[in-house]
Amino acid sequence: MHAGVVERDAGRVQVLPLLEEERVLRRLRVVEGPTGLGDPDAGEVIAVVDVETTGFDPDEDAVIELAVRRIRHDADGVVTRIGRLWSWREDPGRPIPQEVSRLTSLSDDDVRGRSIDTVLATSLLADARWILAHNANFDLRFVERRLPELGAPGWACSMSEVDWPAHGFDGRKLGHLLSQCGWFHDAHSAGSDVDAVIALMRHGMPDGRPALAHLLENANDDVWRVRAVGARISLKGLLKRRGYRWDPDGRVWHRTIAERDREREREWLAERIYHPGVNPFAAEPEWDRMAWGRRHA
Repeated sequence: MHAGVVERDAGRVQVLPLLEEERVLRRLRVVEGPTGLGDPDAGEVIAVVDVETTGFDPDEDAVIELAVRRIRHDADGVVTRIGRLWSWREDPGRPIPQEVSRLTSLSDDDVRGRSIDTVLATSLLADARWILAHNANFDLRFVERRLPELGAPGWACSMSEVDWPAHGFDGRKLGHLLSQCGWFHDAHSAGSDVDAVIALMRHGMPDGRPALAHLLENANDDVWRVRAVGARISLKGLLKRRGYRWDPDGRVWHRTIAERDREREREWLAERIYHPGVNPFAAEPEWDRMAWGRRHA
């Protein structure tokens, strides 16, 4: 029996499906220790990271909050152990912009005289198999600049390396994904965002596997960065809708493509960007294979 609404129409009785009128969201709470699934002392350790910053440019802006929590997972992507949450605030040496304070709830008083434990933070990340962040393109640039001794570890992205829409999710933003799993959290708090990523990675997808299993498959795929060299300015809208981003230094539109999608992308470029009828004087696209874990650098 399924709950429904009884409707009488011309002497017939129909039971219509009951549409969802309410959704209950619960505050996310991540518990440290073994998860009760699998061997908590086996498998690989990854570090989940989030930063809050004074802006978007790692050359000009500064980290004001860094959070790290290490987790262990097995070969099937099941999280078997959750480590301690480490979180630091740091004084940027200048006033925090008002819009950043409104977004993060961090004031100048909250960070005054405080600093990140550089040695400990570097150790926590360097000892992990790889680093995970939601929108790794952003976090990687700030973390590696703030922790120069970290080197160039492998990174994965929970936003781009899980095909959320294909699994029935709407969008890719962290808070929105989390709400679709039935939770809410204190968005734009580094520690809370780290826990939100862990919760998403543990979430069971329609195929019965956790989201982390899907991320591991995608993160390990070979990837290519394709540059649409010589693309006409009038085609920028088309490229942007396709997922290309503008590189102001190289003055070229570029995109990262999985190995399995390379042939399809080559055909699209040949038809829409480099066809003689569209651009008779265009060059050829450039393809660069990217090392594992550095596609977000």
